[in-house]
Amino acid sequence: MKSKKTNSIKVLIADDHDIVRQGIRTIISEVSDMNVVGEAENGNEVLKKIQELDVDVVIMDYDMPDRNGLDTLIELKAMNPKLPVIILSMFPEDHYGVRFLKAGASGYLGKSNVTQQLVEAIRRVVNGHKYISPNLADKLVSELNKDSEGPLHENLTDREFQVFHFIASGKRLKAIAEELHLSINTVSTYRSRILEKMEMKNNSDLIRYAIENSLIK
Repeated sequence: MKSKKTNSIKVLIADDHDIVRQGIRTIISEVSDMNVVGEAENGNEVLKKIQELDVDVVIMDYDMPDRNGLDTLIELKAMNPKLPVIILSMFPEDHYGVRFLKAGASGYLGKSNVTQQLVEAIRRVVNGHKYISPNLADKLVSELNKDSEGPLHENLTDREFQVFHFIASGKRLKAIAEELHLSINTVSTYRSRILEKMEMKNNSDLIRYAIENSLIK
């Protein structure tokens, strides 16, 4: 067993898949000044462990059970505003990256780019900077150069976007209400706002849009 690295960047990994956590551990184990000090399988565990452990950076999956990444990020930043968080996701950076950065994330990485970019991202965020991948940087530049309006889902608030994502993933309103700790009536109100903002008529329209824009797996 390797001895624990001293004076290292202390990393908390949060992902519900052990194989992903193992992959990240392997990457970090090969870096002399980084050390994994804890792991979490869901958002609730993340919030608990950042209070128990001395952590310099959190590497967190977007799509976790019990409490999703966006909800966890918002609460985590309320608890510890200075703690940098890098979001990992299977979802496209151009659809999700900007939203997470606005919510307080220090960086956003597609899981397909973790091996090449994770160490650089960690170093950058612990030094107080944002990490924007080349793909997301290209997207941001492209958006600045466009006169047209962005995609419809970008008009949604963070909470509306969460509800939209759950509906598009096939979850019923009751399950969404339980996940977000809201009443069914409140979730139903969000659904109505989402349909109005996105100029759609029903859940099928939302699901079709999400599939066409690669917003769900």
